[in-house]
Amino acid sequence: MALQLWETFKESIAAYTGLSPATFFTVVAFGLTLYYIVSNFFGSSDQQASRGFEEETQQPLPPPVQLGEISEGDLKHYDGSDPNKPLLMAIKGQIYDVTQSRMFYGPGGPYALFAGKDASRALAKMSFDEKDLNGDLMGLGVFELDALQDWEYKFMSKYVKVGTVKATIPVTDGTAEGQATEAAVGDVAKPAEDGPSSPSAVKESEETKTVNDMDKKE
Repeated sequence: MALQLWETFKESIAAYTGLSPATFFTVVAFGLTLYYIVSNFFGSSDQQASRGFEEETQQPLPPPVQLGEISEGDLKHYDGSDPNKPLLMAIKGQIYDVTQSRMFYGPGGPYALFAGKDASRALAKMSFDEKDLNGDLMGLGVFELDALQDWEYKFMSKYVKVGTVKATIPVTDGTAEGQATEAAVGDVAKPAEDGPSSPSAVKESEETKTVNDMDKKE
């Protein structure tokens, strides 16, 4: 039975390839040897490249640097555009070092717009609009504040806090509103020019008039 199958196989090789069984098997062996050599050559190159990439990505990150209190303008310098600086982001005025997640918050990442900013409002609303990239929480709903709280817990547990955003205090100057208020206060304090402004002055005026009338009668 096996001999018959072998004879049939040899006849099939000759019919479909036009080669003798010996030549056919020689060609097959040569092809397998060539494939093995080529695959080993390119495979070793790919392995070396991947090993180099892994070594590069697994390099230890520098320890976070405490910055203390900085302004929003200074925070913008840590948006990932300078690879020599840490990647920072703030939530509710608290600044966190997110350098370890550069693939998310660094240039080209899905959350790159949040880097270098206090993105509290954007995170609460899950918005990528430029107008929401700030720390203003006015007008947010309950669900939005809850979402922001979840983000804050995540950052507190995963990243190191390195500073705070300096609060901006509005300064009032000599505006028209202030001058109007000052004028209103002055008007209240200023006595009337066309008559006495106190009960004692009114009483004294009446006594003087009474005395003058008596003198006229006498």
